[in-house]
Amino acid sequence: MELMTDEIRNSLPPLYSTESETNPLLRVKFFTPDANWTWYAIEFDGDDLFFGLVIGLEIELGYFRLSELQEVRGPLNLPIERDLYFTPVPLSTVHQMRRVE
Repeated sequence: MELMTDEIRNSLPPLYSTESETNPLLRVKFFTPDANWTWYAIEFDGDDLFFGLVIGLEIELGYFRLSELQEVRGPLNLPIERDLYFTPVPLSTVHQMRRVE
């Protein structure tokens, strides 16, 4: 699966362009099909570096790399996938969903 398409690359705002927003839009979702890790991209440098929400051992905003997503394998050796059916949502929506779980 191709994690980054030209369409996605062009839809992501540049790094630091949404830092004044209190509820930025999560635009792309990546996940491990065999583990409980999820990455939501908010911004992208156009090359390799994302800023977004990472849900793993903790839930935090931070930076992650496309190159690392392409290399990482889960416990069953499955690659990270992009959620093809994900619709962009505000950050607060995911926080609310996580509180309910």
